[in-house]
Amino acid sequence: MQAIILAAGMGKRLGDLTKDNTKCMVEVNGIKLIDRALTQLSKLSLTRVVLVIGYEGGKLRDYVGDNYKGLKVEYIENPVYDKTNNIYSLWLAKDVLAQDDTLLIESDLIFDDSLFQMLVENPYPSLALVAKYEPWMDGTMVCIDNNNNILSFVPKKMFRYQNIGTYYKTVNIYKFSKNFSTTQYIPFLEAYTKSLGNNEYYEQVLRVITMLDKCELKALPLNGRKWYEIDDIQDLDIAETLFADDDIKLDRMYKRFGGYWRFPRLLDFCYLVNPYFPTTRLKNELKSSFEDLLTQYPSGMRINSMLLGKYFGINGDYVCAGNGAAELIKALMENSKGKLGVVFPTFEEYPNRYEKTEICAFVPKNDNFSYTADDLLEFFADKNISTLLLINPDNPSGNFIPKADVERMAIALEKLGVKFVLDESFVDFSDESTANSLLDNAILERHPNMAVVKSISKSYGVPGLRLGLIASADKNLIGWLRKDVAIWNINSFAEYYLQIFGKYESDYKCACRQFIAERARFLEDLKTVSYLRVIPSQANYFLCEVTDKFTSHELAKVLLCQYNLLIKDCGTKSAFEDRNYIRLAVRDTADNKKLVETLKLLESNN
Repeated sequence: MQAIILAAGMGKRLGDLTKDNTKCMVEVNGIKLIDRALTQLSKLSLTRVVLVIGYEGGKLRDYVGDNYKGLKVEYIENPVYDKTNNIYSLWLAKDVLAQDDTLLIESDLIFDDSLFQMLVENPYPSLALVAKYEPWMDGTMVCIDNNNNILSFVPKKMFRYQNIGTYYKTVNIYKFSKNFSTTQYIPFLEAYTKSLGNNEYYEQVLRVITMLDKCELKALPLNGRKWYEIDDIQDLDIAETLFADDDIKLDRMYKRFGGYWRFPRLLDFCYLVNPYFPTTRLKNELKSSFEDLLTQYPSGMRINSMLLGKYFGINGDYVCAGNGAAELIKALMENSKGKLGVVFPTFEEYPNRYEKTEICAFVPKNDNFSYTADDLLEFFADKNISTLLLINPDNPSGNFIPKADVERMAIALEKLGVKFVLDESFVDFSDESTANSLLDNAILERHPNMAVVKSISKSYGVPGLRLGLIASADKNLIGWLRKDVAIWNINSFAEYYLQIFGKYESDYKCACRQFIAERARFLEDLKTVSYLRVIPSQANYFLCEVTDKFTSHELAKVLLCQYNLLIKDCGTKSAFEDRNYIRLAVRDTADNKKLVETLKLLESNN
C-alpha cells in the first residue's frame, strides 16, 4: 500500500500563515500538519508516500526530503496550481494511483491517530471516511444507507439545509484498491477532465462512479473520532482547541467564553441556562421571521426598554436594556464610586470591573458558604461602604435570601445612605420561582436606592440573544445608563423575542416548575457520588466540593478530555482558599444522568 497527499493548493484564506508556505506547513499547537500526517503514516507498512506539490512546493520538498521516519517520499509537481483545482493534481498522479492500493489524503486535515489504522484494517477494499454532518462542516456531502453504501454524492450547489439529518461529510481521506483505481476511478477521471476541464474537484468523479450499479466504494463512518479541516484562521483556532494536549485543553476551552456550538459533541455543564425554555413553538415563531429580522434594523433604546418593561410588568421608564447583563454590569461598576461590599465567592464580573482597593469582602465562615440578610447587615454596618452587591441566588454557592428579607435589607441600607445592587438573574429557579422577583413597580418605588439587574440568558434559555436589564426607580441612574450604552445595543432577533414573549409566559412558568423538579432529582443523584459533597442550591447549578480522588482541576480535565463533558473548575475562585470546588449546571434529565453515570464510572477507575 502507498499514500498520495495532495498539497499543491495556495491556502489563501489562511492569510499571512500561508504567505510564504503551503497549507500543510501551518502549525497546529506547534506541530506542522505535514509532520503530523507523515508521522501517522510512518506507523503503517507503506511502500512510499507521494506528495503532489505546487505552491511553495520547493520549500515543502526541502523540509520533508526523500525519507521521513523511514518512509520513502516522492514528489509530483503541479506547475499550474494557481489555475487548476485538486482534480488536476490527482490526474497528474494517476500513473502512481494505478500501481498499488492507495491512501488518498488532503494535506489540510488534522485527525486522530486511529483513523489510518481504522481504514487499513477494514477488510473492504475501497472506502471513503465520512462523518455525520455538523454545523461547522462545508463542502461535499454523501448520503449513505444502513449498510454504508454511498447512495449519492452531494456537491455544494446541491446542498439543502432541510436534508442535513441525512448527510455525512466526506473527510477527504480515502482508501482506493488498485482494482478500483484502474477499472473505475482513473478512466472516469480522464473522461471527466477531458470533458469538463481541470478546475474541478476529484470528488466530482466519485459522484459519477457512485451512480453505477456496481460501485466498489463504500463509506466508513468515523463514529465520533476527531478530525478537522483547516481552511481559515477560525478553523485553525478550533483545531488547536480540539487537538490540544490534555494539560492545556481545559484552559483553552474556558477562554472561549462560549461559542460551543462549534464543538457539537461537547456537553456543557459550565454555562448556565434553562433546559426547558424556550419551547419549540416559540423557536419556530422566531424562525418564521428570520429574513425580516436579519435584514432590518432594530429599534432604539427607548422602544427596547419599553418592551422589557412590558416583559416584566414594570414601568418602561424604570428600565435600561442591555446587550446581556454583562454590558450593564460593566457600565454600572466602572462608573460607581466609593467602597463596594461584595460576598465572596461570587460572580466575578462585578468585582473584576471595580477598583480592587475599593472592594470590601464578606466571606461566609461555613462549609456551604451560606449567609442570611442579618449576616450581611451586621458585617457591613461599620464598613463605610457606598454600595452593597447581592447576587440572589448567589453564584456559585446557590445561597438564597427570601424576598421579604431582601426588602428588609433595602430599607436598612437606605437608612445608612448605601446603594443596593441586587442581581436576581437566577431567582426564577428558586422554589417560589417568579414570585420571588423584586421586579415590581411598587417595590422599586419603595426602594429608590435599589437597582435590580437581571440576565435574560440564564432563566429564559436564550443566551445567544444577549439580553439583560437593570431596573430602578432612580430615574437619574437609568437616564445615565441609557446614555452610556449604544443606542442600538439590542439586535432585531432579541427585540422580536421580547415582542412575542407574552404569548409564551405560561409555558415559561411551566418550564420553571419542570426545572425545579429536575433539580431536586439531580441533587439526589449527585449525592450518590462518593467523592463529591453537594451544596444545596436555589439556582440552576450546584456547587460541589471534590473531597477525594481528584483535585477540582483534575476532575474537570478528565471529564473534558476523556468524556467531552465541560464543568466549571472553581478551585481558583476567590475565597475558596485552594480547596477543590466545582460548579455543575443543571441540564435536562438525560444529560444530568449521563454526567452522574460518568462521575460514578470514575469512582472505580484509576
